[in-house]
Amino acid sequence: MRQPLFSIPMIEKFISFDTISRNSNLGLIHFVQEYLADLGIESVLTHDESRQKANLFATIGPAGKPGIVLSGHTDVVPCEDQDWTSDPFCLEKLDDRVVGRGVCDMKGFLAIATAFAPEFANRELTTPIHLAMSFDEEVGCLGVPLLIADMAARGLTPKACIVGEPSEMGLIRAHKGKIGGHVTVTGLPAHSGVAHLGVNAVEAAGEAIAQMKKIQRRLRDHGPFNRAFDEPQYTTIQTCMVSGGTAVNIVAAQCTFDFDIRYLPGEDPMDYVNECRQYVEKHIEPEMKAVDEKTGFTWEFVPGCAALNTAEDDAVLELAKELSGRNQTSCVGFGTEAGHFQDAGIPTFICGPGSIDQAHKADEFLTHEQIALCEKFLWRLLDKVSA
Repeated sequence: MRQPLFSIPMIEKFISFDTISRNSNLGLIHFVQEYLADLGIESVLTHDESRQKANLFATIGPAGKPGIVLSGHTDVVPCEDQDWTSDPFCLEKLDDRVVGRGVCDMKGFLAIATAFAPEFANRELTTPIHLAMSFDEEVGCLGVPLLIADMAARGLTPKACIVGEPSEMGLIRAHKGKIGGHVTVTGLPAHSGVAHLGVNAVEAAGEAIAQMKKIQRRLRDHGPFNRAFDEPQYTTIQTCMVSGGTAVNIVAAQCTFDFDIRYLPGEDPMDYVNECRQYVEKHIEPEMKAVDEKTGFTWEFVPGCAALNTAEDDAVLELAKELSGRNQTSCVGFGTEAGHFQDAGIPTFICGPGSIDQAHKADEFLTHEQIALCEKFLWRLLDKVSA
C-alpha cells in the first residue's frame, strides 16, 4: 500500500477526538485499542488516578526481542482565544495541507504510525515495533513516566525510541529540559496608612522575582553555554505569571508567581532555584517574620520534561540517518518526552512531520509534503525490520 498520503483518513480520525489536556483522552485511546485488536495486536493501558486518562503501549512482531518504539503524546493545547477559520476538531483538507488542532503537535505522527499497523502486522518482523501513546505531555509529561515504568515492570528493553515531535522530518538529538514552579508569598494585611504594621506580599514577591532575573542575566552573559543549540544557548529562567493584592489602600496579604526554567542538558535547574531560595531566606523572609512569624514563602514544583542529550556518535543516530535520509542533526530549545526515554536507558532521537512553528497556533497545519516524508520514513523502517 505504498500510495502516498494514504494515512490522511487516520489523521482525520485522530483529530476528531477533543483531547485537550483538561479532558479525557480515552475516546482516542479506546479507538486505537480496538483498531489494533482487529489486527490481532494487543494493547496495554496504564491509567492516571482518575482513570479518565490512559497511556497505550502495543507491540507488533516477535516478543522477547529488543524493539523500536514509535512514541508520542495524545493531548493537545486549548483552542480558546485563537482565531481558527475552521473547526479545530474537524480536519480541513486543502490542496497542499491538512488543518486541525494537534495535526502537527503531534497527532499527525501518531496517526501515520497507526495507519502503518496493518503493514507491520502483515510482515514477518525480525525486530518488534512498539506503539507508545501517552497523556498529558503538554502539562508536564505526566503520563510517560507511568508508561515507561510499566515497560520496565514487564521486562521490556527497547533498543531505540523515535519520538515524533514536529521536526520537519529532520533529526533532533538534544533538547533542553524544563521545570516549573509556583510560589505563594504570605504577608500580613494592614491599612496602607500604617503600612509598617503589615507585611507586603507583593513587594516580597517582587524582590524574589528580581533575584531570579539577576540569575538569568548572569546566565545570559556568562553561561554556561552550549554552542550546539540555536539561541538562546544558555539556561533560561522566566517569571510568567504574577497575581496578588486586594486594593490600593491595603497592604497586600498574598501574592503568587509562577516561573519556568528551560535548562541545558547536564545542568541541574534546582541549583538556580536553591540559589534564589537561599537569597529569600537570608534577605527577604527575616524582615517579614520580624513583623509576623506566619509570613513567608511556600515553594511548589510543577512536573516538567527531562533534557535529551544523545551524543553525535551514538549508534541510534546511524539508524536515524538511514531512515530519514538526512546526515545533519540539531539541538532545540523546546522539550519533549524523549528525555524520559533516554533516562530509562533507551537510545532516543526525535523525528516527526511538521514544524514546531505551527504548534499551539490557530489553523495548525501539516503539509502533504511532510506527511509523505513521514510515510517514506516508516516504509524504510518497515523494510529495515522485516525478514
